[in-house]
Amino acid sequence: MKCSNMLAAVLSAACLLTGCASGPADDKIQIEIVSYKPEAAKVFEEIQDLFNETHDDIQLTINSPNEAMTILKTRFVREDYPDIVAIGGDINYSGFLDAGLFWNLEGQPVLDKVRDGYRQIDKQLEFVPLEGEYAIPYAANAAGILYNRKLFRENGWQTPETWEEFMDLCETIQKDGFQPLYAGYKDTWTTLAPWNALAAELADPDICQQVNRQEATFAEAYDLTAERIREMLPYIQPNPSAYGYSDAATAFANEEAAMWAIGSYAIPQIRSVNPEMEIGAFVMPGADSAEERWLNSGIDLQFCVMADSPEKEAAMEVIDFLCQDEVMDLYLADQGGISCLKGDFAVPEELGDMKEFIESGKVRDFHDHYYPSEMAVDALIQTYLLDTSADAKEKFLKKFDTEWQRYNRDLIRRLQEENQ
Repeated sequence: MKCSNMLAAVLSAACLLTGCASGPADDKIQIEIVSYKPEAAKVFEEIQDLFNETHDDIQLTINSPNEAMTILKTRFVREDYPDIVAIGGDINYSGFLDAGLFWNLEGQPVLDKVRDGYRQIDKQLEFVPLEGEYAIPYAANAAGILYNRKLFRENGWQTPETWEEFMDLCETIQKDGFQPLYAGYKDTWTTLAPWNALAAELADPDICQQVNRQEATFAEAYDLTAERIREMLPYIQPNPSAYGYSDAATAFANEEAAMWAIGSYAIPQIRSVNPEMEIGAFVMPGADSAEERWLNSGIDLQFCVMADSPEKEAAMEVIDFLCQDEVMDLYLADQGGISCLKGDFAVPEELGDMKEFIESGKVRDFHDHYYPSEMAVDALIQTYLLDTSADAKEKFLKKFDTEWQRYNRDLIRRLQEENQ
């Protein structure tokens, strides 16, 4: 169904249920959402207008500014709070939650609509374990291996389910005269794509919390992840740190490589170069058995009600509206991605191979959602991959632990004090 038809259907149904809005806006409860996704401004404007046309007592405003996180932090300092924030499930969420900015949503019926896997991901993002739940996960993305379906079909290559099968596939593709993988490590953040996908399967999902509690080290927990991201290098084009994200997208779109270890967010960039490309995606086969695989999927968008909002009941009415199936369909049709809500929502065709993991809740978060930005883990990984010394892995993992302790010392000390 096209977005315009969806909009009309939702509008008609909502008018029957609530009566179309009338009366001046200043007679209504004002609810403001600040969204960190400027790329979704257009669809949020549609959703905002739809809500306002179908509600008599609430006026909704959705703002999607550039540099939204900077604006939000400034507003929080000034105690100029919106009613709802729409943010990702990452360390920014963790920090805001730890500062006591979000309202406990425990007991809200809308939580029952959310897939359990994404609710669990949100709980793991808490610096210090809290009672209750503080966000409504809405949309997610996924990372693994994008691949060229046409090349796979024409050459009889099969998608792998284990690390051994993946290495054998890379070897076969190379022997068949094709470049197996492309990478754009000049943009250091792209090193996190294969790193996260491997770590999702090879390390505990709460490893960062374990390290903060002084119960584990990254040197041990990330040993196999570090080993296997390096094992991919012989199958990536020479000198991948000389090429950026756009270079990799263009090369993959032009069939210069059969695969690219990146997230679903790269698909629009690829299609801007080759709209007709047959793109597929499979879960990173980083584990030694198919049963040990997990889809690396994180919360791209979720809604949190501010603890200081004087209109929490109206804010929940807005969130209930956003979580209606038809509204979710509108959002996905415009932005793509994966619904965090239960229901028969479309999974992008390119992610069809990942569907069983999504529906079964076999998802694990991006590990970099727990990393302090000041630590620059992406640069650490890039440096490690460029290091040809015999002890490169040991040096990298030792530095990972050292830098983690440095940038998380206050949190680690706090956890130690609370556990005394």
